[in-house]
Formats: sequence, structure tokens, C-alpha cells
Amino acid sequence: MYRYAAIALFVASGIVFRLSHGVEVTVRDNDDKLCIYADLMVNFSVSYEEVGNKSSTVEFELPSKVTTNGSDCSLTSSLLKLNFGGHTWSVNFTIDGEKYQADSITFSYDLSDKTVFPNAALNETISVSVKPEITDVVKDTCYSCKSKDTFESDTVNQTLWNVLIQAFVSNNSKSEKITSCAADVPVTTAPPPTHTPTKAPVTNATTAPPAPTTTPTPTLPTPTVGKYSIKPNENSTACLLADFGLRIGLKQAEKYQEMNLDPNGTIFSGNCGVNSSELMLVTNTMTIKLTFANDAKKFRLHALNITGKTSSGAVFSEANTNLSLWEAAVGASYMCNKEQNYTITGILTLFTFDLRVQPFAVRKGVFSTAEECFLDSDLSFLVPIAVGVALSFLIVLVLISYLIGRRKSRTGYQSV
Repeated sequence: MYRYAAIALFVASGIVFRLSHGVEVTVRDNDDKLCIYADLMVNFSVSYEEVGNKSSTVEFELPSKVTTNGSDCSLTSSLLKLNFGGHTWSVNFTIDGEKYQADSITFSYDLSDKTVFPNAALNETISVSVKPEITDVVKDTCYSCKSKDTFESDTVNQTLWNVLIQAFVSNNSKSEKITSCAADVPVTTAPPPTHTPTKAPVTNATTAPPAPTTTPTPTLPTPTVGKYSIKPNENSTACLLADFGLRIGLKQAEKYQEMNLDPNGTIFSGNCGVNSSELMLVTNTMTIKLTFANDAKKFRLHALNITGKTSSGAVFSEANTNLSLWEAAVGASYMCNKEQNYTITGILTLFTFDLRVQPFAVRKGVFSTAEECFLDSDLSFLVPIAVGVALSFLIVLVLISYLIGRRKSRTGYQSV
């Protein structure tokens, strides 16, 4: 197994590795022509469980010696895959016309590597995917970003800097032209404009302002149901299963917008633990992270984190880490076919359709017996009946009170 050429520094939170080299690699296509060039530095911070129910954190950099086995180039998509010591770090690129972008970054780490993860309680490979802000890179230019860019998740933080990447290389040579990241572009502040006051002409007639026009909000179709399964490794069965259609509602200022999650364009990843499991969904417009908790008897959706961009380009990031949704017994699945909506924050609403999840104790890669939500149960039809009966009883009670009151009034008049 690969050994890191690093100085190991022991700290309270774990072991820290320090390297001082960047990584420069090239990928060639089937015709032995250069198709991807990369020169970059990546820092990792990984939290994991040790034997004895302890937690530890290890930090290390992407080593200078890696292999690119598994990398691939085509006319519309490219994959840069860096392998080191049983671990992999990869970036998936797609091109649209004259611009390309990075759709996802995936880091897979092997907890059985005791050199990096000493005393790890698990021996499985865990994958984490994130959506980078590497977009609108002009074709035949290199993407450059000297500034640090950090991607955070529950167990892994990845920091990129000194990045120079060109995907979809043409003419068999790296371009000298650069598309810089926003963080590297200097911000210049323009002086405030000066205005010379002018007298408005006096008119005797008044013109009413035109009435504002409102554009009706289009109705979204029902989201397509996506089917997601997480495996500890390629040769094992699923340890997390999730089927659902998702829609998010977002309120920003006075505007409200809804967006459907398209499973056909979604990259998913996750991990399964004893007390916590995670499902990550990454698209071109949003990243959704669902964290499930297990208290030995029941599981629930414990945390939800959604970041992304609206259709107008506004960036949002909303999270709630104190949820108790989709609760069912460990060893069973939770199911709700009816549409449900949940207020996650004051800004974010989550809508689910044809939902079924099982984040723990999956057997033979299939869902276990489902615990249904109340809307799906046979008792749900009793609610409107109960409300109707209660209203009828209330009407009868008011009528009886009215008649008794009238009778007393008449008796009083007769006695006088």
C-alpha cells in the first residue's frame, strides 16, 4: 500500500500530515493526444470513528505522486481521476458549446488504510461528492484559481488552491489563455456618479402611472422519482436506499420560487455508519445533503442542508440540523406516497412525492417492510368524518342552547 512521504505531527484531534508539493498530471485519449492537463493542490480533513467509540480527525494533502488510471476523455465529457494509496479524487467535466464546467468532485477514501486512519473502527471505502463553482470556463483556456476554495461536509473538508486545469484540450497542447476564478479577479470600486439637479418642467396635466403587470408563476410538473442506493464498495449490496421525487420552495425577499430535482442529471453519493448515514445529491443548480440518525430503535431524518442557485442566479444556502422527519423502526423502511411538505427554515420548504427511505439495516439490497405515514394509512379518511361529526354536534348544541334560552325568556315574561 502507498506510503505518504510526509512528516506526521500528532495532535489532540488526530494525525496531521504536511506536504509541500503540488500535483501536475496529464491525461491522453485513445489517439495518445493530450486531453486533460492539471496542476493543483488539495488538502483533506477527514473525521472517522476509532475502535472504542472514539472519534478522530486526520489531515493530509494530495501527494505529488499519483496515477491517472480510470481517467477518460470524450467530446462532451471528461473525467480526471487521481489515485493514491487506495484512495481516489476525481473531477467530472462537461462541455456545452464554447464553455465547459466541473459538474462534481468526488473523494473516495479507504478506512482500511491504517497508515492514514490508525485504529479506524470500519474497514470500508466511503465516497463524498460536492458541486464546485468551476463554471463558464471558455473552451481552449485553462481554469486558474490561486485562491483557496473549501468544500465542507459532515466528515470531510476539501480545500483546493493553486489550481490550473484544462479539460477538452485541443491541438495536443495546453493553452496559454486563462479563465480566472472570481476570487482571483481584483474588485474595483467605481466612484459614485455625480448628478446635476435639473428643474422639471411644469405641466398642468397629470398622467396616471401605468398599472403594473404581473407574470403568473408557472405550475411545475410533479417531480420525477429518483432511485438512489449507496454501497460500501462495488462488490457489496446497498446499505442505504432512497426513492423519492423532490421539490424545494424558496422565499427570497418578496419572491417565492419552486424547483424540482431532476434525478436524470443528479450525481449521488453517501456513506453508511452505525449511528449516522448520509445521502448527497448534486445537480447543476443545487446540492442536497440528507443526514439520517439512528438511536438503536428508530431512525429519522436528522439534518438537511441545501445550497444552490435560483433561476435568476441568486445563491442560497439553508440548513436545519434538528429535524425529526421520516421516522421508522430500525430494520424497517419509511414510506409516504402522498405529497408532503415540510417547513425546513423560514426560507426553505421541502416537498416530497412517492417517498420511501431506509438508511440503516438494509438486507439483501432491498427495502424492508414499510411503516406508512398517516396520509397513506387507512385511518386518514376518518379525519374529515371526525371533523364533520364534531361540527354537527356543535351545531346541535348551539341550537339546543338557543331554544332553552328562548323558553326561559318566555317564562320570565309570564311571571311578570
